[in-house]
Amino acid sequence: MNRLARFAGFGKQEEKHLETVVLDQDVVVERMAPEELREPIIAALRGVHDPEIPVNIYDLGLIYQIDINQEGDVSIDMTLTAPACPVAGMMPIMVKDAVAQVEGVGLIEVEMVWDPPWSQDRMSDEARLQLGLM
Repeated sequence: MNRLARFAGFGKQEEKHLETVVLDQDVVVERMAPEELREPIIAALRGVHDPEIPVNIYDLGLIYQIDINQEGDVSIDMTLTAPACPVAGMMPIMVKDAVAQVEGVGLIEVEMVWDPPWSQDRMSDEARLQLGLM
C-alpha cells in the first residue's frame, strides 16, 4: 500500500468518527495589484474578435478605458465601429466573459459608450497592417 493510501486510512478496519473543526480566524486572500491585472486583461480582450472585421477588439481601438480597483473589480468603457453594429448586444457579454477568465479579477462592468465616436485613428499599427491599411 502506498503512503497516500495509508495516510487516507485505506485498508483499516476500525470505524472512523468525523469531527467538524471550526477555525476562529479570518481567511486572508492575497490579491494582485491592479496594475498587475492590466496586461492579463488586455491579453484576454485580444482574444475577442469583431465578427465582421478579422481583428481583435483591443487592437481595433474599441476599448476606450480599463479601470481596475484594489479589490480587482474591473470597469471597461468600450464602443463599436458603428452604433448599428449587429453584435451590439452581444459584444459587452463577450468582453465580460473574456475578462472573467483572468485570475484575480472580481466584478466586471462593461459600459457601451459612443462619445467619442470610433474612427480608424484608434486602431493599432498591427490592426492597420492586418487590414491592409498600411
